[in-house]
This record gives sequence, C-alpha cells and structure tokens, in this order.
Amino acid sequence: MSIIESPCILVCAIDMKTGYCFGCGRTREEIGAWSTSSPEVRRAIMAVLPSRLETVERRPRRETRRSRMAREREEEA
Repeated sequence: MSIIESPCILVCAIDMKTGYCFGCGRTREEIGAWSTSSPEVRRAIMAVLPSRLETVERRPRRETRRSRMAREREEEA
C-alpha cells in the first residue's frame, strides 16, 4: 500500500464565503473523496490550492489542532 500525499495541515475549518478549507484550500467534497481520488485528480487539485488559499476571507488561527492538542496534553501533566 502506498502513502497518499495530502495538503492537510490539520487546520480544518471551511471558509463559508469561498467553500475552501482555511488550512489546505480544498473543498469539503475534495477532502471527503481524497483517499479514493486518482493520483491525477489529486495532482490537479494540489496545483490550484495556492491560488485558492489567497481567496479565503480570514486566515486560520496560528495554533493548529495538532499543536493545541499537544499543548493541552502538556498542561494536564
């Protein structure tokens, strides 16, 4: 089994105006179908992500979900 490249950075929130994820720039539909999409479809989507990310209405918060979870684990210890 091969590893599927993903643009996900664990900042998972959708900009309601554009419909793009603040973290990666994909739509909900693209995110949901990512693991079953062909490599050609994934490459085509990845090619447009930088321009999409320039159109989101607000930037995501600096703290990603991954870093927040790590911080919370440290605070509990």
